[in-house]
Amino acid sequence: MTFDPRAQAYDPMRRPELFEGVPARRVVAFLIDLVIIASSLLLAGAIVLLLGLVTLGIGWGLFFLLAPPAWLVWAILYCGVTLGGPRSATLGMQLMDLEMRTYYGAPAYFVLGAVHAVFFWLSVSALTPFVLLVCFFNERRRLLHDILLGTVIVNDARRAAMLRGAVAGGGIYKGL
Repeated sequence: MTFDPRAQAYDPMRRPELFEGVPARRVVAFLIDLVIIASSLLLAGAIVLLLGLVTLGIGWGLFFLLAPPAWLVWAILYCGVTLGGPRSATLGMQLMDLEMRTYYGAPAYFVLGAVHAVFFWLSVSALTPFVLLVCFFNERRRLLHDILLGTVIVNDARRAAMLRGAVAGGGIYKGL
């Protein structure tokens, strides 16, 4: 039997604070990210509209940039850049104190973040939102696309330390 030092860096039995409350906060993070992506597209639409008014209609030719394929490209770029960034988290995940890691503990990178978004939308579209229930049947609270890509969403170091301190300080999550 060989030992792989990269095997399953996040053990929910030894470090339960990494997984405490992740599913609920992950849903809120998704909604925040959805608002950020939609707001930026609406802002771009308003700018094109104003540009069209100023240029007497010529600027309205830029509306093709806001066609549905552009929405997908923008969402994939947003996920790739933010998940591949130094915090390995989208803006919504950062607000919810979450981060994405590979199963062996490495931070996410651009391609992994972009593919993660694509797999999420494909799994939810093809298998309905009930596919999200997968997280309640595995100890790391991973969704189907997380399992397929070898990723895990955990509490960031600051939140995990706070939860660990709350447990050590009396066994009850105080102040949460």
